[in-house]
Amino acid sequence: MIKMQVIGNLGKDCVVNTVNGKNVINFTVAHTEKYKDSQGNLQEKTTWVDCAYWTDRTAVAQYLTKGKQVFVEGQPEARSFQRNDGTPGSSLSLRVREVQLLGGRGETAGGSSYQPSAANSSSPSPSYSNSTPSPSEITEPVDDLPF
Repeated sequence: MIKMQVIGNLGKDCVVNTVNGKNVINFTVAHTEKYKDSQGNLQEKTTWVDCAYWTDRTAVAQYLTKGKQVFVEGQPEARSFQRNDGTPGSSLSLRVREVQLLGGRGETAGGSSYQPSAANSSSPSPSYSNSTPSPSEITEPVDDLPF
């Protein structure tokens, strides 16, 4: 078995279809790589991956919207074809086994942060302790490094 993993952004909102009584979520992921060519010029290459996620859990579809960053994993399939003008073409598709939402443009990774509501402002705020000591609290000598 060949397994492929892709992290990228959705090119458009997903589409939920039913094929032979089974649900499939179709979406496209764009992965862009930046690199320098032999002359030192910055280049950009975008690879588009057509994804098919065969699942009964279609509730995730509402979150698969244009611009969202996702991680997808599954079995790749490369296809070659001939375009209408006679030139050869190829496409990369993925039969998705796992999809994870990573975020979107303007969102921070790691999900949402806690914001207390105004209705609870009269109650004391919960206090959270930081388990990492500040630099002034470190009592070990700095010159006793293990390397």
